[in-house]
Parts: sequence; C-alpha cells; structure tokens
Amino acid sequence: MPLLYRLLYNLAAYLAAPIVSAVFLWRGIRDHAYLRNFPERFGFGPPRSPDGVWLHAASVGEVQACAPLVSALYRDHPGVPLTVTTLTPTGAARARALFGNLAQVRYLPYDLPGAVRRFLRRVRPRLAVIFETELWPNLYRECGRRRVPLVLASARVSARSAGRYRRLGALFSGALSHAAVVAAQGEGDAERFRALGADPGSTHVTGNLKFDFELPPHIAASGARLRAQYAPQAPLWVAGSTHAGEETAALEAHRRVRERNPGALLVLAPRHPARFAEVARELAVCGMPWARRSQTAAAAAPGIAVLLLDSLGELLDFYAASDLAFVGGSLVPVGGHNLLEPAALGVPILTGPHNFNSAEVVRLLTVRGAALIVHDARELGAQVNALLADPAARERIGTLARASVDSNRGALARLLTLIEPLLEAKSAP
Repeated sequence: MPLLYRLLYNLAAYLAAPIVSAVFLWRGIRDHAYLRNFPERFGFGPPRSPDGVWLHAASVGEVQACAPLVSALYRDHPGVPLTVTTLTPTGAARARALFGNLAQVRYLPYDLPGAVRRFLRRVRPRLAVIFETELWPNLYRECGRRRVPLVLASARVSARSAGRYRRLGALFSGALSHAAVVAAQGEGDAERFRALGADPGSTHVTGNLKFDFELPPHIAASGARLRAQYAPQAPLWVAGSTHAGEETAALEAHRRVRERNPGALLVLAPRHPARFAEVARELAVCGMPWARRSQTAAAAAPGIAVLLLDSLGELLDFYAASDLAFVGGSLVPVGGHNLLEPAALGVPILTGPHNFNSAEVVRLLTVRGAALIVHDARELGAQVNALLADPAARERIGTLARASVDSNRGALARLLTLIEPLLEAKSAP
C-alpha cells in the first residue's frame, strides 16, 4: 500500500509540475523575481561545500522564524556552510536581506524524485532543518535514504491540515518516519504529529521559535523617522499582510476612522507584491487621497489618507511608526500572519477570527489582553477609533503584548539542545 501511495503521489506531482511552472513563468512576465534562478526549482544550481546545514523556510514568515537559528549556528559553528531554501521570491528576497553572507539562499525544488536527488547532490548537507509545516514525501524519503538527519523545527500542524494528511494515510506517516526530531510549537501540535506517524520518543515540545527573534537595533529610530515623514501630527495605523477582500474592509474601516480623526493615515501593506497593482487600482477609485511608498520614499506626502506600502522589507519599520496594527490573512480564511512582530514592538494588535495557522499564539495574546479580535470592517473601524481615543488603553495593551513575547522566549535554546547531538554525531569520524 505505501508503494501504491507513492506511485499515485509521484504521478500527481509530475502532472502538477508543468502547471505550477507555467504559473510561475506567467507571473514572471510582470515580476521578474519569479524568473530568477528558475532552474533551482528542478534541483539545479551551484554546488555547495559538503557537510553543511540546510534550513528550509517556505516564505517570509518562516524565514523570519529561522533567523535566530541561522545566527546561532553561524556563531557556534563558524566553519559549517549554511544553506537556506525557500519557495517564494519574497521569501528569497527576505532571506538575502537578513542573512547576507551568512548563508547561501536558493529555491527548494519541486517534490519530484529526480529534482530532489539533484538538489541533495549539490547541497550535500550533514543536517536538514525544516521549519513549521512542510511535509514533502520524496524529499523526506531521500533524506532518509542518504542518512541526513531531518529536524522539523518550530513544527506545527493545524487540526484541519492533520485531517487532510491523515486521509492520505501511509504516504505522510512514511514521510514522518524519516524525521530524527520533531520540535513542535505546542502540545497540540506534538500530539497531531504523533498521530500522523512521528516517533513519539523523538517528538518534543520546544515552543515557537518566532518568539526568539531579535528586533533590529535601530527599529525605534526608523519608526520615528517614518512617523515624522508621513504623520507627524496625526494618528497612523497599519493594515499589514492583507489579502483580497481585506483591503476593502480596511478602507471601509478607515472611512469611519477619518470621520472622527480627519487627518488619520492608513498604511496598507498587501501580503504579496503581485497584488500591488490590483490594490492600487482599488485605491484609485476609493475616494480618498493616497500615494505609493515607492514614489514617496524620499519625501513627505502631505494630505494623503492612505499610503500603499508597495516595497519589501519595510513593514516592521511601519509597525514601529504606528499607533496600532491590524494583521491580515485573518478576516478571510487564509489562516493569519505574524502577530509577534508588532507585539514585540509594544504595538496594540487587531486581528480577524481566522488564525488557524498560529492558533496558540493568538490564544496566548488574546487571553492576556494583548490582541483584540474583529470580525468585519465595522468592528475594525470601531476598535481603531476606540484605541485612538484612549492612549492609556493603547499603552496597556502594547505593554501586555511586549511582555507576552518576552515571557515565551527560549525555544531557540531548547531546539539547539536537540540539534547539537546530531551535528556532533555527523562530524565524528
């Protein structure tokens, strides 16, 4: 039966690969980042020095989460080559900006047997670390065949995803059998991984590595500079990592905000760069004055109501400049995005009800009063107005948010205690 599952999976993968490639190539017409290093998606690319550590982080959020581990490995094992793979151009751009010369950045190949073999022949890792929720049967099987220890770091799987994996039975239980360590975010995640086939003795609860990220040293100064540029005497709030439908809700909410605070500024930051043009078209007919960040980076933009953040790597700086933040992917059933960045900055957080990608983080923040749930544009506008009218409440919620992050650090140290023996075993004669 496992062989049949693998054959059917590989058939589906071979059929899907040309379609996915065509989509990437089509997107590449508008965004050349999709064309950059495209052969890497089939396992090609420059060879690496052997016996390094390979870390996979699917997109921007996972790249941010893996940053503390990359820094720790570079510090503690300076002679070990580090390779970071990602799936998206935005993830690759963020990784290059974060890691510079610390690690080589490349794309993870499609989960095709030949592509996976080519990739591992070129990277030749002594240890593989996969972040959060990335279960690739061929990749895991090839790591097992090559005796590359596989660590699932800050691993999570929602109940909904676990149900989908369970329906595929032996395919994913076989994949998880190759994991040397599962370092789960929470006990619920650990139980679901065990139920899917992970070795109970190798499955541990280490916490969420995202709590261990370090804010850039000059983030407060960057935020103050942006605030002085765009809203020196007016309220400023951010709608970050938004998806289709959420920009409309944010704009409707902002109209309500402007009724009470006529000079208020909304910084609107779509999650995916491919949607910048689409959101710009919506702003062109919204009836409020607006501007693009890419066109006003060097100068103020007086009188605007909305700033479209159509640049990469600046969302954290605008969080630091804001009075409060709404984090997207949560008013629509995407699963939510990273609440911990604004929380670490002490910024009051609003989020929608759809946060199944980080349910335990949202539960922690909401129970402690460090984040508030809104369900639609009306509630979003009402909460923004209420918080803008109450500086003491903003200060209290922001303090609780920062304390929630600080009190949950430590996942990195727990993860390193599991990784170090694997590194030492592979480096022994």
